Amino acid sequence: MEFAGKTALVTGSGAIGGLGHATAEVLAAQGAGLILTGTDPDRGAQVVESLRAAGGGSTAPARFVTADLRDPDAVRRLAEEAGDIDILVNNASLMTFGPTTEQDLAGHDAAFAVNVRAPFLLTSLLAPRMAARGGGSVVNISSTAAGLGMPGMAVYGATKAAVESLTRTWAAEFAASNVRVNAVAPGPMRTAKVVAAMGPDMGGMGLTTALKRTCDPAEVAQVVAFLAGDRASYMTGAVVAADGGRTAI
Repeated sequence: MEFAGKTALVTGSGAIGGLGHATAEVLAAQGAGLILTGTDPDRGAQVVESLRAAGGGSTAPARFVTADLRDPDAVRRLAEEAGDIDILVNNASLMTFGPTTEQDLAGHDAAFAVNVRAPFLLTSLLAPRMAARGGGSVVNISSTAAGLGMPGMAVYGATKAAVESLTRTWAAEFAASNVRVNAVAPGPMRTAKVVAAMGPDMGGMGLTTALKRTCDPAEVAQVVAFLAGDRASYMTGAVVAADGGRTAI
């Protein structure tokens, strides 16, 4: 198993049906021990139980840590509780949607706190620990909104553009310590939250891609797992589009 003996912290993994949950499933199936995070301990317990029920051939442990990533002190506590990890997946994200003129500063600040400041703090605290143990991998979750002008996504797109910039800078800073940093930019994805908000066809967003469909979170999770593992050992500083060709056309 590719991740046997390794431990991964996956933020935003405390609910069934999202990319964090799908990523945890893929990593667990390949033997990784998991630290999952979210704001709801009951839903988090459901995710842990679902991973144990799935088995995946792995007996590696999975545990849930409640953490509100809007609070920098909670982020620091999460890093301390996580301890020594080999893989960090900065997946937690807060999406604000609406015209720029109708978005308030509270929503703006909350989005930047979760989407940018939390990954910044976690990486700054945990990457040096990875380096001290011989290396590791950080995978940031971006979005096609980082590079496309999408009405209603001014704040969200700006946070993801910041994440892509941090990915490149961290790759340069941590390369000498054998800590690789990459990002995945998903396209229209059928997470439970998005489907609940937009309906099963997600407003026809799949038709904007070359493949003419939305994706299952498991498809993106496979890309995340690839970047996290040794098969991507010569990759750092990359932003990999998993968007059905959305940014290619």
